[in-house]
Amino acid sequence: MNTSAVAVHYVVTLKSPEQHLFHVQCHLTQPDDQGQKLFMPAWIPGSYLIRDFARNIVSIEASSNHQPIAINKLDKDTWQCDPCDGVLVIDYEVYAWDLSVRGAHLDTTHGFYNGTCLFLAALGKEQETCTVELVKPKGENYKSWRVATTLPRDKAKLYGFGIYKASNYDELVDHPVEMGNFSLATFEACGIPHDVVLTGRHQADMERLCRDLKPICEQHINFFGELPVTERYMFLAMVVGNGYGGLEHRSSTALICSRDSLPLKHKSKASDDYLTFLGLCSHEYFHTWNIKRIKPAGFLPYDLSKESYTRQLWAFEGITSYYDDLGMLRCGAIDLKTYLKMFGEICTRVFRNSGRRKQSVADSSFDAWTKFYKQDENAPNAIVSYYTKGSLIACALDLTIRRQTHAEKSLDDVMHHLWQEYGAKNIGVPEGAIEKIASDIAGINLNDFFNNYLYGTQDLPLAELFTDLGIQFKQRAADSSTDKGGTPPANNGKTPAPWFGTNSAAAEGGVRFSNVLDHGPAQKAGVAADDIGIAVNGLKIEKSSFEKVLGMYQAGDTITLHAFRRDELMEFRITLAAPPETTCYFVVADQLTEEQLTNRNSWLGNFET
Repeated sequence: MNTSAVAVHYVVTLKSPEQHLFHVQCHLTQPDDQGQKLFMPAWIPGSYLIRDFARNIVSIEASSNHQPIAINKLDKDTWQCDPCDGVLVIDYEVYAWDLSVRGAHLDTTHGFYNGTCLFLAALGKEQETCTVELVKPKGENYKSWRVATTLPRDKAKLYGFGIYKASNYDELVDHPVEMGNFSLATFEACGIPHDVVLTGRHQADMERLCRDLKPICEQHINFFGELPVTERYMFLAMVVGNGYGGLEHRSSTALICSRDSLPLKHKSKASDDYLTFLGLCSHEYFHTWNIKRIKPAGFLPYDLSKESYTRQLWAFEGITSYYDDLGMLRCGAIDLKTYLKMFGEICTRVFRNSGRRKQSVADSSFDAWTKFYKQDENAPNAIVSYYTKGSLIACALDLTIRRQTHAEKSLDDVMHHLWQEYGAKNIGVPEGAIEKIASDIAGINLNDFFNNYLYGTQDLPLAELFTDLGIQFKQRAADSSTDKGGTPPANNGKTPAPWFGTNSAAAEGGVRFSNVLDHGPAQKAGVAADDIGIAVNGLKIEKSSFEKVLGMYQAGDTITLHAFRRDELMEFRITLAAPPETTCYFVVADQLTEEQLTNRNSWLGNFET
């Protein structure tokens, strides 16, 4: 094509799928006459960790008029070319072997990339229109390959290789691209085509996926009143043996899922894993509004060279985590019993970690770069998740506003205001604005609520608030190490095994203590993370037998544990304790008062259960 027609033009070639190498060529029609600087992002929006994508560039060179131009590296992700006359061409290769929603991956079966991993930005030209030519790989193995992306097409056909166009660099990197032989199905939500793209081996019932996703998407569209302008939306999912994750984009989402979590034609009942996958899709779809358009002021524009700090991630991830399953309930994808089970599991994940008493959710948001995304063996004792406790804050805030306004206002109204006044107008949300909006809508000053639960570390008053809906919040001891909560005790009156105070994993020759929990028996006795337990009172233990061995004893009994720390044999005398009641579940009352019925119907969006 005529590269002089646009300021920035990229050509992406799958140079060597066997070596996992993309070749990228960047044409700059009017390079900086002082010498063009180029920059590779250090992180990707939605995943708050410095990832240094420039490290995957394995070679780079520059030329102009077919003559080499000197290119010098200034720091870890910035280069500068010498001045030149005419079009500047940058050729570079990118190693792509990160099979995740945030990276780039290329082999002989498919190619996937996020733009932050592949495209150098020409400094000073980030607002210029740019085009991308995706070159179809040669060879019989690639004859039937297609392209799935919502990047606007220029001269490319739908699902085809060819030329795509972006209005600026931010748009360019906000449309992930999948290339290969993928499964494709399409449904319409509120008149807009939505594609489901599955890469990898699977036996998924694509028709059911579309049938189940349609009402979820329409629930969120109707909730906000509109879908931001887009030709189509795409769910891009990589199917693997064991995996889970999602990353939102302006008109698509990149997902990774286990094939066991997808529906099969011969199974009509939705498995827990499938509901989790639908919840993930619901979560990422809600982000189309909440973070992709409604976003912190500090993210407008994104500075992809360094950390961008905000204390508001609780709202953008926590509120989204609240509405993902609630939206499924409101549209009828799940019933109230299933919803409460899922929410009980989230509560359990929060209450089991003592870190919630040390770190506020606001600080968790701020420290995402150094703590939440860099969790270590002490994480359960030191941090709280702005996803999980953030969703509890969102729920409690919703029920608090409903209580104060007699069910006339809710968190729904807060979100509608944020969309209309910020998201739809492309205005960033200032720090503290959400708290003020919530107070205005509730008609009372909610400073105490936010100081206690958002900026403080107090547990949320869920038991009190859920009584307004005729629902009881309860806590109990865990039945076993696999008990995720969400349901009443299943031990038929049996006393649970005594508490040892660790999270454990399988290890060769024993059981590895992956986390040693604060104030637990193991910690008090001196057991450390990564110790390998091999025997209790002279009996060999493994991951599969450890809990059974503990079940032979009662709280207050003292046991002798032998364990290896590195290559040193250790002996510990451990006094077992009663298990803490940190496993959460909900019970729905059989009889409701008229007020409780009104409150519940309002909360459910008038969905009849």
